[in-house]
Amino acid sequence: MIVITFDTTTDAMMMEDFAKANNFAGRLIPIPNEISAGCGLAFEAEMTDINQIKKILEDKMVAFDKIYDLGEVK
Repeated sequence: MIVITFDTTTDAMMMEDFAKANNFAGRLIPIPNEISAGCGLAFEAEMTDINQIKKILEDKMVAFDKIYDLGEVK
């Protein structure tokens, strides 16, 4: 599972809007227990390539804190 964290709730909501507008598969989730991060919300992405996700977000100037690969969570 790839999880993107944000410094603010506003950034998380903007990510959700970006994802819907650009067919970027994923959803907002509460921050998983394995992560300690800013706003309490994260975006769980269906893509698995962190470098590809990072490039897309940076190219589109979508604010995020960090991107984590949590492996397969059951």
